Amino acid sequence: MKISIITATYNSAAHMAAYLASVNNQSYENIEHIIVDGASTDNTQEIIKTTANRVTQLISEPDHGIYDALNKGLRHATGDVIGFLHADIYAPVSNSFAQ
Repeated sequence: MKISIITATYNSAAHMAAYLASVNNQSYENIEHIIVDGASTDNTQEIIKTTANRVTQLISEPDHGIYDALNKGLRHATGDVIGFLHADIYAPVSNSFAQ
């Protein structure tokens, strides 16, 4: 079963490295991770590009708020199960997605 994780973010550099580490450390293998960035002006995109080894798609463009960004992610998701995980919320344990 494929899990799609959609993350909407904007200027989240302060949280992004820890957030990505929590996703990167997941034991479940079949993850599609889509990040929709609202054209951040801090170094969010650079952190994603250098840290996110499980991000399958990065969409960076202006949007009309979080719900618009989440809907953009949904249009690209191909998983059997779809979840939303925001950049300031971490997956607490390495088998969170497997559960």
